[in-house]
Amino acid sequence: NSFMKKTILLLMSVQFFVYLGFGLIIPILPEVIVQQGYADIHVGGLITIYALSSFFTAPLWGRLSDRTGRKKLILVGLAGFALSFFLFSLFLDNLALLYMSRVIGGLFSGALYTAVTGYVADITTDEERNKYMGLLGMSIGLGFIFGPAIGGLLGAVSMSLPFTASAVLVLLLMVYASIVLKEPVRRGEAVKRKLVPEGATALWQYRIRYLFLFSFMVTFLLAGLESTFQLFQIDQIEITPLQLGYLFMASGFVDAAIQGGVVRRVKNGTETKWIIGAQIVTALGLVLLPFTTSLVFAGVALSIFTAGNALARTVLVSLTSKEAGGKYGTAAGMTYSMDNLGRIIGPLFFTWLLTMQSGAIYYLSGALAILSIVLIILFRVSKKSLRYTKTQAEQTPA
Repeated sequence: NSFMKKTILLLMSVQFFVYLGFGLIIPILPEVIVQQGYADIHVGGLITIYALSSFFTAPLWGRLSDRTGRKKLILVGLAGFALSFFLFSLFLDNLALLYMSRVIGGLFSGALYTAVTGYVADITTDEERNKYMGLLGMSIGLGFIFGPAIGGLLGAVSMSLPFTASAVLVLLLMVYASIVLKEPVRRGEAVKRKLVPEGATALWQYRIRYLFLFSFMVTFLLAGLESTFQLFQIDQIEITPLQLGYLFMASGFVDAAIQGGVVRRVKNGTETKWIIGAQIVTALGLVLLPFTTSLVFAGVALSIFTAGNALARTVLVSLTSKEAGGKYGTAAGMTYSMDNLGRIIGPLFFTWLLTMQSGAIYYLSGALAILSIVLIILFRVSKKSLRYTKTQAEQTPA
């Protein structure tokens, strides 16, 4: 069905751009802050404010998307997203407007995420849905990989170019979407991301709570590294946005390889062992960072960190869904909230710490990665699992 193919490709492009926009800023932001002579803490601030505005407006978009229709929201989202890029490129020398642009970007990225996933739920049957949601997940991953690389490449020409170029592409995408997309027949409900999903409190009574806390930790460390890595490496090896783009691209491929290749080999019941191993690898990557003397060394340390982090993250998702005892939606919603908490607190906390003690923060991060293993051990020891509370009838194979 060619209409279906066209539509899915278009929706994948939208997701790709939203996350490209997220990654684009990584090699540029610290450079802008340093060049304009703003305080380093604003790197954390500008990353945090994006996550904040995206998180707190997500529940509103879900309701709006059911009311006004998916297509309209996708078009509005793309327009708002392009606007945030234009603002950023025009006002690199105005801190207040940079914050403004990040708030707008966060706002509309929430709208796009909600409308796109709602759209896919409407046009797919239950059988196809996982496949297509998987494709969307893949385009998000690609956006994350290419964002920093493109930001670094174009940023080498001028600081504002990556944002102007992205804004123009997003506007073209909007024109194309207005022609190709048809408003779907409403089948699914949009993802109504509540800040704390209904029924979540019940889940915190069980051992799955350790997985939620662990999920926070994994994202907290990742967001902390993303926001401090460049500031630190500017001091260590005078890293340029272009070099940084390449490093993040390499680490992005490591991430993709682990999600695509390694995770399939994780056998049922061995998840906690893999996660503990992953945290040790994560800690190793972090503890190597302060010793950076060359670009290659920085890349190796970053890739070791990414390998551990991606492994922990991906295995955790599958373990959480198995542990949820059928309450997948609630558990996924809770994990999403914990992740966002990590993205909100991480950048601000670690940038602030970096201004106080420079590279020593990576020893702290490494120690936190090791300490978080305690959560997994508590999870293993605990008997309060949701997994086996199903009725006997469901457990006996038909």
